[in-house]
Amino acid sequence: MAQKPADIKTLTFEKALAELEAIVQKLESGEAELETSIALYERGAALKAHCETKLKSAQEKIEKIVVGENGKPKTAPASFE
Repeated sequence: MAQKPADIKTLTFEKALAELEAIVQKLESGEAELETSIALYERGAALKAHCETKLKSAQEKIEKIVVGENGKPKTAPASFE
C-alpha cells in the first residue's frame, strides 16, 4: 500500500524541496503513466509554491548591514531584486 503524501503546509522548506526534486526526476525519466504524471505535476506545482512562500518569508526576516549617512552602520531590509 502506498504511503499518503504529507500535507504540504506541514513540510519544512528542505523536505518540500527534496520531494520536489524527486518529482522532477520521476517526470524527466518519462516512465510514469499519464495520470501519474499529471498528479505528480500538480503536487510539484504546489510544492514549488510552498517553497517560494517559505523563501519569501525568510527574505523578509533577513536584514543587511549598510553604512548610514553619518558613516555608522545601520540595518536595513535585505533587497534581493
